[in-house]
Amino acid sequence: MNGSFVGGNVMNVKGEMRIKGIENGTVIDHIKSGQALNVLRILGISSKSAEVLSIAMNVPSKLTHKKDIVKVEGRELSPSEVNKIALITPDATINIVRDSKVIEKHKVSLPNEITGVLRCANANCISNTSEPVKPRFIISKEPPVKLRCFYCDRLMVEDVVEHLLF
Repeated sequence: MNGSFVGGNVMNVKGEMRIKGIENGTVIDHIKSGQALNVLRILGISSKSAEVLSIAMNVPSKLTHKKDIVKVEGRELSPSEVNKIALITPDATINIVRDSKVIEKHKVSLPNEITGVLRCANANCISNTSEPVKPRFIISKEPPVKLRCFYCDRLMVEDVVEHLLF
């Protein structure tokens, strides 16, 4: 089976399975191992979505031992989506592909502040009431990354994924 395609997106080369490249879209590389499914949640991709995807999990990585990779055909990410991805996997790389060539490549970066992306874990925070206030967090980028609510000053120590607004 060397060099042949299996299932359209995967090929076997020298006994290893390889994911076929995409023609147009986005490749999210260097995702923290085990976070690929959360990246799909952030992108609003489910089993009912029409996007053509390739997902690789726990792939060997020279930099981090293991990583995940997500390839989305025909879609480029919005800044809001990239910010959400940076919150759960700050070492990810975004590759924009057009005509089967990477035309843009950059690491995600956390902004100093993020608005309307997470809800505050404090049920009594003004951002969780009927007031017309969007949740807003100040981000400390020094490891470990810390998020502090702008309104109630609560430090987010919970799983960030559970508080993402979709």
